[in-house]
Amino acid sequence: MFRIGYEEMPLVYDVAHNVAKIEEHSLDGKSVEVCVHRKGATRAFGPGSRDLPGDLMSIGQPVIIPGSMGTSSYVLHGTRLAMDKTFGSTCHGAGRIMSRTQAKKSLNGREITANLLKEGIIVRAHSENAIADEAPGVYKPSDEVVNVVHEVGISRLVARLSPLGVIKG
Repeated sequence: MFRIGYEEMPLVYDVAHNVAKIEEHSLDGKSVEVCVHRKGATRAFGPGSRDLPGDLMSIGQPVIIPGSMGTSSYVLHGTRLAMDKTFGSTCHGAGRIMSRTQAKKSLNGREITANLLKEGIIVRAHSENAIADEAPGVYKPSDEVVNVVHEVGISRLVARLSPLGVIKG
């Protein structure tokens, strides 16, 4: 359970996107141990990967590509192509187009919260600066990135999720 104030939310899925792990991958037709450093990336192991739990073996690794506070997030699954081409990795988000410092200086957290509420999205954060540095406009559109990884085949689209609430720690 994840506690927010007095309310609890069950954890659905948790995945690292800044991690280095020793993994076994195929290089030049040989199975070798390598250290895979995923910075801004996440695992996208394909179907049949030994490192997946049994219930995911036929599907592949669940992949979450988050949007911003006001844009869609996506659920995808890893592919065999990702195993061959990217050490079983895919992106974790679309990337920033504005630095955190610039966002805090030029955006107003209270206005962002009010604008998102007009769209039916509730925002909770410990400070207005925390909201400003993660505002919808500071990121590239997530749908463009998702379309690319889907079309290239390193992750396959399963579902599009629209935000209803945002918790910024």
